[in-house]
Amino acid sequence: MTDSKKRWLGGGRINPDPIRKGLAVDELIDGTFLAYNGGRLAQAARLLEHKMFGTDCLVGLSVSGAMTPAGIGRSVIVPMIRAGFVDWIVSTGANLYHDAHFGLGLAMHRGTHEVDDRELRRDGVVRIYDVLLDFDVLL
Repeated sequence: MTDSKKRWLGGGRINPDPIRKGLAVDELIDGTFLAYNGGRLAQAARLLEHKMFGTDCLVGLSVSGAMTPAGIGRSVIVPMIRAGFVDWIVSTGANLYHDAHFGLGLAMHRGTHEVDDRELRRDGVVRIYDVLLDFDVLL
């Protein structure tokens, strides 16, 4: 192979082993996610490992969009805080507001974005994309 080709073809060969039972997460990422967006995901995972597990690391979490109405606060953000992965949070007020609904035991339901909002309004239902809730929940 010429030196000019070696310059371009010197990266590791893409020839991953099949995914198998009992494969550890780091083995999956390093041995399987080799190119395209999988390769970028592997880079992000290594960066996360390097930065997050350093001794002098502070991690800020920025939360925007309708995350908490979909349950992301309870299912992802709270466990991350409890596990020590988050030192501080910046959030839109809507996320804090809707997260309080879970703390108060107020229901939000899976729905669809393909509904007529005029019908929902008539029936006293509020839609946040595909999350539906009783209007009284907002009060």
